[in-house]
Amino acid sequence: MNEILQLKGRFEQKDFGSKLGPSNIPKDKYVTIEHLMNLKQNLLNVIAFWDKEKLSIKPLVSAYYTDVIAKSNRIKGILESSSRKNNNSIVGAKFTQGESKKHIITHCVNYKILREAVNNLDIVISIIRNNFGDKITYSNISDINHNTLKPLFKSKDGVEISKSRFVNIVVDSYYLEKFGVERDTSNLQENAIITIYDTGTKTADIMDQLNINFLDVRSIDETTILLTPDQYNLLKSKAPYLISMAVSDISSLDKEDFYNGENLAYSIPSPNNEPTIGVIDTMFDKNVYFSEWVEFKNMLDSEIELSEEDYRHGTMVTSIIVDGASINPNLNDGCGRFRARHFGVATSGRFSSFTVLRAIKEIVESNKDIKVWNLSLGSSMEINTNFISPEAAILDKIQYENDVIFVVAGTNKSRNLNIKRIGAPADSINSLVVNSVGFDNKPVDYSREGLVLSFFNKPDVSYYGGDNTQRIRTCSPVGETFVKGTSFAAPWIARKLAYLINILGLTRELAKALIIDSATGWKNQLYSSQLIGYGVVPININDIIKTPDDEIKFMINGISEKFDTYNYNIPIPEDKQKQPFVSRATLCYFPNCSRNQGVDYTNTEMDIHFGRLKKTKNGKESIDSINDNKQSDEGKLLLYEGTARQLYRKWDNVKHIRENIRTPSGKQKKPKIKKANGLWGISIKTKERLNSGDGENLKFGMVVTLKEVNGINRIQEFIQQCLFRGWLVNKIDVENRIDIYNTSEEEIEFE
Repeated sequence: MNEILQLKGRFEQKDFGSKLGPSNIPKDKYVTIEHLMNLKQNLLNVIAFWDKEKLSIKPLVSAYYTDVIAKSNRIKGILESSSRKNNNSIVGAKFTQGESKKHIITHCVNYKILREAVNNLDIVISIIRNNFGDKITYSNISDINHNTLKPLFKSKDGVEISKSRFVNIVVDSYYLEKFGVERDTSNLQENAIITIYDTGTKTADIMDQLNINFLDVRSIDETTILLTPDQYNLLKSKAPYLISMAVSDISSLDKEDFYNGENLAYSIPSPNNEPTIGVIDTMFDKNVYFSEWVEFKNMLDSEIELSEEDYRHGTMVTSIIVDGASINPNLNDGCGRFRARHFGVATSGRFSSFTVLRAIKEIVESNKDIKVWNLSLGSSMEINTNFISPEAAILDKIQYENDVIFVVAGTNKSRNLNIKRIGAPADSINSLVVNSVGFDNKPVDYSREGLVLSFFNKPDVSYYGGDNTQRIRTCSPVGETFVKGTSFAAPWIARKLAYLINILGLTRELAKALIIDSATGWKNQLYSSQLIGYGVVPININDIIKTPDDEIKFMINGISEKFDTYNYNIPIPEDKQKQPFVSRATLCYFPNCSRNQGVDYTNTEMDIHFGRLKKTKNGKESIDSINDNKQSDEGKLLLYEGTARQLYRKWDNVKHIRENIRTPSGKQKKPKIKKANGLWGISIKTKERLNSGDGENLKFGMVVTLKEVNGINRIQEFIQQCLFRGWLVNKIDVENRIDIYNTSEEEIEFE
């Protein structure tokens, strides 16, 4: 087995170089005057709607697009006068229902903007009618952009409009179906967590205008609040257009399937300097054999009465965290034992999501020393397809702001309910979400499915959570208990992450990438990624931190400071002027996210290009990416947004790209002739959805695997060439890392 290598070198940083060309619609397309007049009438209807409303807020207007829309094709001229201003006015985004997804993006603007939009459309209609007839084409706009045609940019009344504003309004119109006002249609009968659109008016003032008795202590942030059924129904009847998202506050825990065995006769030594994993769950029973390894704190109100059942789930989960390998010899992962800091935030039945949200935030902020958190609580209700759950949004925010990672159970399907989509908080984008498989590596019957927001690939990975054939052995308050559920798959992954981060000293970005990469392998998945994620994680930690003799696996971490973070200096061993390798790469990062942006949730995109270097027509070197990624390439046609998301996972914070080890006919891949100077390169292009600078100084971790197609071990040659090229090469020597960890954890006594 080869050890995994960690390469340390310098990444170059480069600003976005080429300027975007002038706006235009696609070739051979056109915009009709009839369509422009319909958009104008839509805006007049929106103005009439807000004229009748008594609520004193800035108007909301929703733009209904013809497709999933790229940021570059969002409104640039109809409302505000620039892309930046229009982007800043966005307060929500969702998709239409049905097979064909289309964007609905909601803006908050003032009356003046709406009236000017109507006037500008009037001017554009007049100019087109006077100069081009009943429609304007791609060629007409191209002529205008290149000044080969000089139309009179005035209406009949002599009102002027700039050339760029004219073109932007026409291009905006091409991608738009209509304008309107969105209204909430959800029907909730219990306490509800409501997010209202950010109109610039304080929530308390809005509630006061609507005569809703609102208490500030019942808010999560400025726009997300907890309302009773009466308050919610009042808000919905008076101002349904204000409600951006609504979910029930009362969640029912997934009910684990278990049966009791004998009393456990296990013993355990006292803890020493083992790493601590944070556990957020139901209560913990201090009478179990491993209680010395667990610090427990009840976060619920002291007046809440607790039953024996409230201690079962949390105790069983923590038994795997602490001593899972001893209890389940067939799942001995080689990670040893872990201490646990266990926080009880819920009972075994129904609980308040609002209460759990506030508790999680307080817990993490008060326990900065913990890097890995296990959260095996999950809602029995399905996630919404148009917005992230409040619970997941809190987890994503915590992980963006703190150097921590959450492992979240993928939630279970009830026998009596036909629920397929995963439940909160398994829709957390930054967390590592774990589904279950049986010991035959097949999805289990209780597994629930992604996608999240119709796009994000959740769960991330799968692991052994037990099935009817073979269950997971745990320790509960009544002794040995055999269970099945995603709740008992997640703790095994938390153990592996804690080993990688706390003992081996990897960053969370590298640890997450390594776990996901270990699950992918070289074979194509037999099961849907919506059920199994990227694959099943190996049992033993050595199968994650070591690799077969015919593979070279190396890790690189860095920080994105500018648009392009790149290094064109990766030497790949050769054999007879050829490079006999196929490759794969996994990239992970933890972006800031905006729940009020709906389906456009992640604020930062890292677009990865990795592969052999090649010469371009102008003599420059560029990367021939192993997944044929043409995004951002000079002179290339920009892809449709939906295609870029599907093919290249645009806006996803996990990127996994690969070459196939075999041809479509099943034959072994032949070595490729080296290109340019035989070097490979990495380029990570960072893009912002909003104008907030969230991508500046954002960390990333990347794991690359090279497989030698002839089965030859070339790792020493690779190390030698990397050192010659100025890379620092560190082997992940487990014994050495453990010694370093133990030394760093020793308590020094001063005489």
